[in-house]
Amino acid sequence: MSQTVQADLVRASALGDELDKPEAQILAALMASRTLNDGEMLVREGGPERTLYVLAAGQLAVSNVRDGNEQVAYLMNKGECAGARSFIDAMPRRTTLRAIGQATVYALEPDRFETLIDSHPRIVYKVMRAMYRITHANLLRMNQETQQLTDYVTKTHGRF
Repeated sequence: MSQTVQADLVRASALGDELDKPEAQILAALMASRTLNDGEMLVREGGPERTLYVLAAGQLAVSNVRDGNEQVAYLMNKGECAGARSFIDAMPRRTTLRAIGQATVYALEPDRFETLIDSHPRIVYKVMRAMYRITHANLLRMNQETQQLTDYVTKTHGRF
């Protein structure tokens, strides 16, 4: 991870949408950048990493292993975040993240983020609000998908 994290991209992401430019610069200074090649795995389902990722460029496939096969559940786009749950509660990763084409991610480690608690509590507050919104949006999307599946099964009586 050697590239510079661009504060404007952090600010334009779901994580930084409440941050002003100086706040985004402070947060960006704590982050690292990593470029992934096509098919390269960023994190594996069940892994212990607590890193929060912001997709700065490209796409990431969010997948799970079912019956021995990796099944893509979602394609992340620029500005979206991954790993909020692990970042906050230190639980194992629920999904695998893999690059689709070349992708660049910005990584934020919990220990680095926590250094802002005393010096920049407003940034911490804004980022935590953003993580709540990200998690809530994911939950809403999953609920909608579940409802669509339930409607399909109910209306077709399980027929394909």
